[in-house]
Amino acid sequence: MLGLSGKVFRLCDGTSRRNFLQLGSLGIAGLSLSDLLKLRSEASAAGKPLKKTSVIFLELAGGPTQFETYDPKPLAPMEYRGEFGVTQTVQTGVQFCELMGRQATVMDKLAIVRSIAHDSNSHDPSSHLTQTGYYKKGPKGGPAQMPCIGSVAARLRGANVSGIPPYVSIPQIMRNGGPAYLGKGFRPFETNGDPNKKDFEVRNLTLTAGLEQSRLDQRRQLLASLDESRRVLGTNQIAESMDEFTRQAFELVTGDRARSAFDLDQETEVTRDRYGRTTFGQSMLLARRLVEAGVTFVSVRVGGWDDHNKIVSSMKAKGPAFDHGVAALVHDIYERGLDQDVLIVAMGEFGRTPRVNANAGRDHWGAVMSVLLSGGGLAVGQVIGASNGKGEIPTRNSYRPENVLAMVYRHLGIDPKTTFDDRAGRPRYLLETSEVMEELL
Repeated sequence: MLGLSGKVFRLCDGTSRRNFLQLGSLGIAGLSLSDLLKLRSEASAAGKPLKKTSVIFLELAGGPTQFETYDPKPLAPMEYRGEFGVTQTVQTGVQFCELMGRQATVMDKLAIVRSIAHDSNSHDPSSHLTQTGYYKKGPKGGPAQMPCIGSVAARLRGANVSGIPPYVSIPQIMRNGGPAYLGKGFRPFETNGDPNKKDFEVRNLTLTAGLEQSRLDQRRQLLASLDESRRVLGTNQIAESMDEFTRQAFELVTGDRARSAFDLDQETEVTRDRYGRTTFGQSMLLARRLVEAGVTFVSVRVGGWDDHNKIVSSMKAKGPAFDHGVAALVHDIYERGLDQDVLIVAMGEFGRTPRVNANAGRDHWGAVMSVLLSGGGLAVGQVIGASNGKGEIPTRNSYRPENVLAMVYRHLGIDPKTTFDDRAGRPRYLLETSEVMEELL
């Protein structure tokens, strides 16, 4: 189970996550979304984006194994290499675990970094690092202490088109995917539910029960009258600001653009089959539809990678669906000519221990991990860096998760040296380690 269907997946630190839609209902007036949009007002200070680029970020929650995915060690002793064999990719000399066979066929469109490393083996600090660029300090759990890359994108970029949320999480917010001190207005829109189910529907994109279009139009006219009164009273800037927030809220609820973007029934049966009729496969298809529609940052939370026990059976259960969905997404991004505009990143919080443990699983291992990138106009068809023969540490081109985030910010046209004041009033860089990976350029 990949943790995308509304059921609980539980990590070894005791944290459980459910698919609760946290935007809330539209309320009796059908306009509570305008409150969220109002909180995004500061985004205008950053100006309009130069390019309509977007990111699909796959949060491989729990920490995926590098051995059973992108960095197999077929020559290592059995207790290190594990039970799976390897498959040759379309790039000469590059092998994946046998479970990643579909992705092996699109290796010419992938960049695999086998040398990402950091110093934590704990879920919460590590996921905070891979999603914000900073370790979380203090007790486990709780909201993000620094803003997630998705919230930063919402704050500085906004959506690529009007009537679409700038930051969407499938099916729920990442573990540390919140806005922190940027404010609640930059939380993601959460889809909720399993897109592979026939009755899948995204809430908050239709009018609340009992609220007819005619009544909503009357309220729109009333608000317009109130705005005009404010202008007469000399509060022109406030009036214009409120009018814009309300217009966006009306557009999201009553317009067709957002509903159409979230509607998987508009895809052909052939396309849906190509992604795989699984929760993960259909989540990948939904992510592609959203960036095509104008969403700037889409995160997909994929749980179930915390394989302390029986990693062989666990990988057999989730590996094929993951492989199927990612390969289809990468193929489509290039087939549709989106590879310059859309960047795909697949990353967990750390790798897994080189030696299989007594429970036939692998434990947490921050010392080395593998990360997948595709699209974004990057130099793909290559493996960057390497780990040693037992998959313990990087031996070439060592990078940190912050360098991956620097590539994300570069793609979005965001300067990682941008500062925001934290809750204590202290200016904080988006990233303190902000060097990009030159091999990808």
